[in-house]
Amino acid sequence: MKGEALRMLPTKEPKQEGHIWGSMRRTAFILGSGLLLSVAFWNSVTWHLQRFWGASGYFWQAQWEKLLLLFEGKEWILFIIGAIQVPGLLFWVFNGLLLVVDTTGKPNFISRYRIQLGKNEPVDPVKLRQAVRTVLFNQCMVSLPMVTFLYPLLKWWGDPCRRELPTFHRFLLELAIFTLVEEVLFYYSHRLLHHPTFYKKIHKKHHEWTAPIGVISLYAHPIEHVASNMLPATVGPLVMGSHLSSITVWFSLALIVTTISHCGYHLPFLPSPEFHDYHHLRFNQCYGVLGVLDHLHGTDTVFKQTKAYERHVLLLGFTPLSESIPDTPKMKWRQKVMVGTAGREDGNGKPRMVTGLLTWGPVALSEPAMGPA
Repeated sequence: MKGEALRMLPTKEPKQEGHIWGSMRRTAFILGSGLLLSVAFWNSVTWHLQRFWGASGYFWQAQWEKLLLLFEGKEWILFIIGAIQVPGLLFWVFNGLLLVVDTTGKPNFISRYRIQLGKNEPVDPVKLRQAVRTVLFNQCMVSLPMVTFLYPLLKWWGDPCRRELPTFHRFLLELAIFTLVEEVLFYYSHRLLHHPTFYKKIHKKHHEWTAPIGVISLYAHPIEHVASNMLPATVGPLVMGSHLSSITVWFSLALIVTTISHCGYHLPFLPSPEFHDYHHLRFNQCYGVLGVLDHLHGTDTVFKQTKAYERHVLLLGFTPLSESIPDTPKMKWRQKVMVGTAGREDGNGKPRMVTGLLTWGPVALSEPAMGPA
């Protein structure tokens, strides 16, 4: 009987092995399906885009040649404008619009889409001023020198200000490689920063905002800004020897996407920020950008069990997902025990103890934030 009981006991190793193989099969299915769909629609999509690209290509080539003539002999200034000033301007214009909502709560139709209800209504002005100062410092004292140093490296590898603009296919290829490189470097550098050794001294600064807003996407310790913000975005263009036009578009897209990920609003027709917003709320889930490596490493398993995961879709209507997919209040049994003195003395002159009240009942609770102190 004992031997039979032991044989009936489940073992953990097959489950773990099955979990790994299951993850690999699901990942292969997702990537394979995406590849097949891409191949199926590639000719159709590229045909339409190439027509647009070809029609406007001569126009952009002419404008680029005018810029080269204007900055002849001072191409490094043109590089700084394209790689720093243009993306930076787009960053502050977009965040300026979001800050109007963050600080005033208006217009109301935007604040309806807030992910963490009741948070930043309005945003703390003291924390906001500190965040803006840190972001400006990172942009001026960290990003600017790094991108300036990037110019001679790119010029040695392949002149970023060369006369010919990249072809449409070349641009798409570079954009895909930039995205994959960023996913890998950001995921692993981000997970490393969550190690207790680095978290307390470096990454905790960014996680002061458990309910993020757009501008804090660059609110970080300077070391983190280099390792986890700048390097994942710059390694791709450096490896590919990219043209300035590709770099400008990529840096601008990267800043807009990270702003959306931190903005705190799940707005219609924009990428879902639920994934990274959940990371700020819970700390130990959702480390990446695309979520591919989180899926492979199992760092999104808790997230997938939440309502936030159900809301992690592109909103194609105008009803906030917090209304159509509301949070389910967690039920927790709470014991109430009241023990104390009755305020009177018994016949022997000792305090009279009251030990009688003992009740049990369901209590709706909101889940507390978890994470390193």
